[in-house]
Amino acid sequence: MELEPDNTGEGKMTQTSLSAQRVRVLSEASIFIALTIVLKDVLPPLFQMPQGGSVSIAGLVPLLWFTLRRGLKYGVFAGFVYGLIHAFLPGSYIIHPLQGLLDYPLAFAALGLAGSIRKIAIIGVGIGIIGRFLCSFAAGIVFFTFFSIDGIIASALYNGSYLIPEFVITAIVIYLLLKRKLLNIYM
Repeated sequence: MELEPDNTGEGKMTQTSLSAQRVRVLSEASIFIALTIVLKDVLPPLFQMPQGGSVSIAGLVPLLWFTLRRGLKYGVFAGFVYGLIHAFLPGSYIIHPLQGLLDYPLAFAALGLAGSIRKIAIIGVGIGIIGRFLCSFAAGIVFFTFFSIDGIIASALYNGSYLIPEFVITAIVIYLLLKRKLLNIYM
């Protein structure tokens, strides 16, 4: 962001530099969403669950990388957009509009919560994946298990069975990106 001095000697953003910054962030979001589509939806998963959910080859890394670079607001936006796209790709499992909203746009938007803890990236990644888990867990309880105790346990086990390995893979890759100081490259 470029700051131009005003007549008080302090910097402020001009309308032009603010617009340029927004275009840059939107362009970057588009690239990271496209990378997520390739890693999560085009490449075959390591493991696929029968009613949606999979363990991918670092498929969540681009979205979380973008969130850690740009923060909560832009991370939630990018996750929501990816979730909408993902919901309409082959392999999505939607039985009701509310369940589809919880399992796709809201669950992936929740990954943007990682942007609230950018200073400790691995904890941010954990918070984002927990947010995704909570959305999918709620969808599982409401639409697949009908509020029984067994249903709550089943939803937790089902969603945890693919999100825990997804977290481990994602955390390792994000750690390596941090170690190589690549997280904020070209900012």
